[in-house]
Amino acid sequence: MKMDIWSYYGLWGTAFLWILLTGAFLLFVPFYKRAERRAAGFFIAFAIAFALEMFGIPFSIYIVLWITGRYLPVGVFWGYTLYGWFGMAGHYLYLGAIVGGGTLIIAGWAEIHRTEWKRDDGQLRLVRTGIYRYIRHPQYAGLILIASGALLDWATIPLIVLWPIVVRQYIALARNEEELLATRFPGEWPDYVAGTGRFLPRRPRPRP
Repeated sequence: MKMDIWSYYGLWGTAFLWILLTGAFLLFVPFYKRAERRAAGFFIAFAIAFALEMFGIPFSIYIVLWITGRYLPVGVFWGYTLYGWFGMAGHYLYLGAIVGGGTLIIAGWAEIHRTEWKRDDGQLRLVRTGIYRYIRHPQYAGLILIASGALLDWATIPLIVLWPIVVRQYIALARNEEELLATRFPGEWPDYVAGTGRFLPRRPRPRP
């Protein structure tokens, strides 16, 4: 089945809604520090670049055409990335990444809200329940998963440039938070780290 890929362009209303949908996940991630706001800014830039090139104008293909004079096929800097090899697989993987990443983000927010923000005693606790039993940073993991899924769906020059920046920002945030938590919870933290992964669940390992 041949796909009319050009029918996707010029849908500015859809692009705007897609940006709102993706950006809405950031409402479940707190922004207390400048580094957190900077990371969120890169994620929003990634979402805007994705939506504009998927539903608006294929800037990447025009840039390549202008520089090289070659018209690249679908899947190379425009169109569904994996379409030439696996059909719509990349698109379905991206939709799965949105569902999976969104679930991680909301589950992390819900557990923090339930165990910390609803308490009135003012005591800081290390959250180890719910999704935090398996991974230490579910919200950052969810955002990275969504960004990674976008590359499988509609990889363009801006996304290829922005993706490692987004990932690096959230890895740095996770490391900084872990250093702070290790200081605040010196008794609990080693056991917690031994039984969880930073972004992916892992089997608990025995401590010496």
